[in-house]
Amino acid sequence: MKKHFSSRAKWLIVISILLAMLATVSLAMNGSRPGESIVQTVLTPFRSAGSALVREIEQYYNYIFQYEKLQAENKELKARIIAMEEDVRSADSLQRENERLHQLLGLTEEHEDWKRVSAYIISWETSNWKSAFTIGKGTNSGIHEGLVAITEYGQVVGLVTAAGPNWATVTTVLDSSLGIGASVASTGYNGEVKGGMASGSEGLLRMNYLPTDSVLRNNDQVLTTGSTVYPRGLIIGYITDADFDQTGVAKYALLRPAADLDNLEQVFIITDYENQ
Repeated sequence: MKKHFSSRAKWLIVISILLAMLATVSLAMNGSRPGESIVQTVLTPFRSAGSALVREIEQYYNYIFQYEKLQAENKELKARIIAMEEDVRSADSLQRENERLHQLLGLTEEHEDWKRVSAYIISWETSNWKSAFTIGKGTNSGIHEGLVAITEYGQVVGLVTAAGPNWATVTTVLDSSLGIGASVASTGYNGEVKGGMASGSEGLLRMNYLPTDSVLRNNDQVLTTGSTVYPRGLIIGYITDADFDQTGVAKYALLRPAADLDNLEQVFIITDYENQ
């Protein structure tokens, strides 16, 4: 054991002498102190590994920064697209409103005695037994129950059946609860128009109490006869079919509503007029 230990000690001495010689050579060549050279020799592999790690960290940081930058640009582009789409919708809406006002101008010139309040639809209430919507104006704008709502073309939309300070409910002509005195424009036949929901004619109107011998044609125009609620001459709808009622004595006609209720955005409430 002692001999083995002596041999190991000799080798350690030899290695120490060699390291000292290397350090001396390095000092002579680089002009640095022996300790510094040894430390640098030992730390060089770690410095290389550290440099590689720093480069990887920098690359990862650059990737994260670039990703966040792309995310921000993507978000900005989406916001710009949404804004552009909103501008297009606003432009389309303004164009449609201008067209409605242009048509209304002609109606105003024809009926100078009519006083109207324009209002936009804010919600719909439609079921198998009711057809109504809410507008964004009410009693503060002179709107109250019992006033008729029309389109810019003078087509009957419905009747105001409830109102608050800044809202009102309009029950449409499709609702069977409304009854409108009407006349066939081409013949003068009179009757009453009600919504066809209760009679199973959903989406249509029904004109009752027509004479037995009345001659009715498809697309004949049906107008209001005039009352304290409905001015005379408003367009209610167009005849699509006719038949006898259950009694076999009187006729009835089915009408297509004149107003395009499915695409309605804005209505005009007649607040006052001279009944002729």
